[in-house]
Amino acid sequence: MRDRVPDMEYVFCDTGKELPETYAYLDLVEAYLGKKIIRLNAERGFDHWHKVFGGFLPSPQARWCTKMLKLKPFEAFVGDEQVISYVGLRADENRTGLISGKPNLTTVFPFKEDGIDHAGVMRILEESGIGMPPYLDWGRTHSGCFFCFFQTKYEWVQLLRRFPDKFDEAEAYEKLDCPDGKGFTWMEGLPLRELRKSSVRERIVEEYQARREARAAQWQGTGRLVECLGGKQLEFEDHRACLICQL
Repeated sequence: MRDRVPDMEYVFCDTGKELPETYAYLDLVEAYLGKKIIRLNAERGFDHWHKVFGGFLPSPQARWCTKMLKLKPFEAFVGDEQVISYVGLRADENRTGLISGKPNLTTVFPFKEDGIDHAGVMRILEESGIGMPPYLDWGRTHSGCFFCFFQTKYEWVQLLRRFPDKFDEAEAYEKLDCPDGKGFTWMEGLPLRELRKSSVRERIVEEYQARREARAAQWQGTGRLVECLGGKQLEFEDHRACLICQL
């Protein structure tokens, strides 16, 4: 898009709860583009809206974080002008995600239009010298807040190992054993404090490795293993994930 649309504006909705690696990757992309990425910050951050929603954590069923920290700031930035929003869904992705309903905003999927699949995206990243985001190397499936509820159990284990301070912050948001009998956790039925038990972590890692081995066996002999796994391909792709949350 840098070479196709000279006046392109690049936007990132910063919740203030991103991984340090996400910010470092944005700096790398900026250097390649030769243009600043506009960082949109909600007037009030996650902690403000967390209080407004009574301490209720966002979830796949109640995604107030997407609305208040992503879509609304983006729509405010767009305003009433006619705008084209280019979204990087690949040609081999079968999902739509959440898209703004503003009548003056047209969404375009250039990868889909040009038939660029996972292998094509990898080629673009490699040829540009940018490469894949570093957080994918340790099992994370996408960018987003470090406490994103779309994370797998394995991702939470890796967060504890690599960013214990972020894990502590995420755990502090959880409410357990409340007087009214209600509690809020990032993962249903599994409070983060349980992941501090080595036996629980070991079980999660074993299950993760078993799934990868099973999937590798499934693709053996097809010639596409490097594309489908390769240590880089997303382990799971949640089709409900917000398009503007992904990087």
